[in-house]
Amino acid sequence: MGTMPLHRVSGILVFLSVCLISFTLPCDGGNILVFPVDGSHWVNMRILLEELHARGHNLTVIRASTSWYIAEKSPLYTSITIEMEEGLENFFDVYLQEHMRAQREGASALTFFKLTKDFLSMISEAHSLWTEALVQIFHDKNMVKSLMDSQYDLVLTDPAIAPGVVLAKYLKLPMVLNVRWITSGEGHFAIAPSPLSYIPVPGSGLTDKMNFMQRIKNILFHSIILFQQKFLVGPSYDAICDKYIEGGCDIISLLQEADIWLFRSDFVFEFPRPTMPNVVYIGGFQCKPAQPLPADLEEFVQSAGEHGVIIMTLGTLVNALPKEVADEIASVFAKMPQKVIWRHIGERPSTLGNNTLIVDWMPQKDLLGHPQIKVFVAHGGTNGVQEAIYHGVPVLGIPLFFDQYDNLLRLQERGAAKILQLGDINGRSFEQGLNEVLHQDSYRQNIQRLSRLHRDQPMTPMDQAIFWVEYVMRHKGAPHLRTEAYKMPWYSYYCVDVLLLLLTAATVMLLSVLAIFRFLCCRSRRKTKAKQH
Repeated sequence: MGTMPLHRVSGILVFLSVCLISFTLPCDGGNILVFPVDGSHWVNMRILLEELHARGHNLTVIRASTSWYIAEKSPLYTSITIEMEEGLENFFDVYLQEHMRAQREGASALTFFKLTKDFLSMISEAHSLWTEALVQIFHDKNMVKSLMDSQYDLVLTDPAIAPGVVLAKYLKLPMVLNVRWITSGEGHFAIAPSPLSYIPVPGSGLTDKMNFMQRIKNILFHSIILFQQKFLVGPSYDAICDKYIEGGCDIISLLQEADIWLFRSDFVFEFPRPTMPNVVYIGGFQCKPAQPLPADLEEFVQSAGEHGVIIMTLGTLVNALPKEVADEIASVFAKMPQKVIWRHIGERPSTLGNNTLIVDWMPQKDLLGHPQIKVFVAHGGTNGVQEAIYHGVPVLGIPLFFDQYDNLLRLQERGAAKILQLGDINGRSFEQGLNEVLHQDSYRQNIQRLSRLHRDQPMTPMDQAIFWVEYVMRHKGAPHLRTEAYKMPWYSYYCVDVLLLLLTAATVMLLSVLAIFRFLCCRSRRKTKAKQH
């Protein structure tokens, strides 16, 4: 056979190239301004940014010079660093240690109020620091010009601390929230009907099944959140809105104007409740199939044989448990036939057994996905709870602070976890709880059922998150998904004005009828008297 002429080969290659270009999906990278919250919230945001970067989007991250975790230089993003003189690390550490000590010693009413006051002061201080930083941005004309000239497609922000929300309004950009918590409380309460009769307020420790006294407690906790927003958090943002936002605003109305809420929860985990069309549930979006463990860790895990492995971590925020608690836990682990991997920072427990491996860091996701893992001893952070659901590992929970008890309560209500309060932990209670979760099959069966439900979705949570971010970029926002409720005054929202009108009308009609009857009665009496005369 003869060779094909060169010009024909070139023609075919050109034709194939055109075909490939024609069938390649368009991938127009967007320009996204990111205003994250530091700490564990950044862990979630970074995972989302990694996926956005992989899909060709250009990312700019605003960070504080005192940031704990948000690096100034990164292959994922360009950073804008805001100079801040102080952070909250020391205040935060002191608060956590005081909180754990109070749990161990049994908190009195006075201690509870002191801890609540300290917590609210810490949160208020965090908001004040960031509102001051926001003023610094607005006063820097070069920075404002640079932000304007960059022609961002949207602002992606975490509204637990809300300077990003105000900045999006100032720059007149569409806004996507990576959210579970807002400036005060949980995000649903700002945008969706939230009857307190069956929707537990964060921090209340209640479920969606409440008796009369529990409903009273729920209302009291909701009042604390309203107080926090009205008097501690709101004024800082209101002052900035009045000064820099045309027409003024308040932070709750700005949150309600957000185009899309990427909500880090789902109804496998959360109690059922009313929601809104612009809320997209991405609970577990950070979860992926387990990757192989490092060789030394795999060898340790396999050495456990049929008994399997227990893993324990209390998150990144706790530097060390109280020594007596750590020693009690270590002594129980030493008795177990299982091997134990324990992320423990601080003084090495004196009662540590040969079966326990102490580590500074562990590949938590990959361990949870390993078939040898039998129980996850955890503090109840959102990430850990969702990863336990994804991989189907039952949980022995030791909540320490914030939302951790509420998170674990949702698993316990579904029979997939058992909660031990820090103040109740001793060798006996910890051993009983651990053996219960290990040997009662219902715990593993229930968490694996939740895992099947969580995975049974038409799109992965991450794909949903990316789709809706890109949706907002394509359509320059999503106002058609927002309710008009946020534009209404409270008396219109609750139809108080309508009820007053109807009551007034009913009262006028009733009084009119009474007046007519009285007139007729009086007239009848006069006629009767006239006839008698």
